[in-house]
Amino acid sequence: MILLVHLLFGALIGQKVASPFLAIILAFLSHYFLDLFPHIEYNIDKISTKQWKSAKSQIMSVLIDFFSGFSLILLFSDNRPSVFICAFFAILPDGLSLLELVFKSKILRKHSKLHQEKIHFLKNKKFSVFWRIASQALAVIISLILFKI
Repeated sequence: MILLVHLLFGALIGQKVASPFLAIILAFLSHYFLDLFPHIEYNIDKISTKQWKSAKSQIMSVLIDFFSGFSLILLFSDNRPSVFICAFFAILPDGLSLLELVFKSKILRKHSKLHQEKIHFLKNKKFSVFWRIASQALAVIISLILFKI
């Protein structure tokens, strides 16, 4: 899933769950839940391989994705601190995978392997682009509707 979807879903949890501790745990776990569904991700191979000079467009894609999600949170949520804390925890698993590329930690490597091979197990299955995009669009639409309920 793209960051925008994870950010919105995590923020929604932060807005709707009364217990901050439970909300943070659920927001973190929501990342893995959403990644179970077929989805499209943009290419970050230049970032992953640290080819910084040719990674500018990929870095811009990540930044646009992040700030689009952040903007939608500002527009639709009640903007309590718990909303933003949970949005952060909802994207943390991808951040841990990025840290693994930088630090080559065994613990982070185990997380990345779990995340990529066990959670993204449908990644190599044949689903049309329509369904991969539709799953993300549906998550966004549901999140935006539930912010206002």
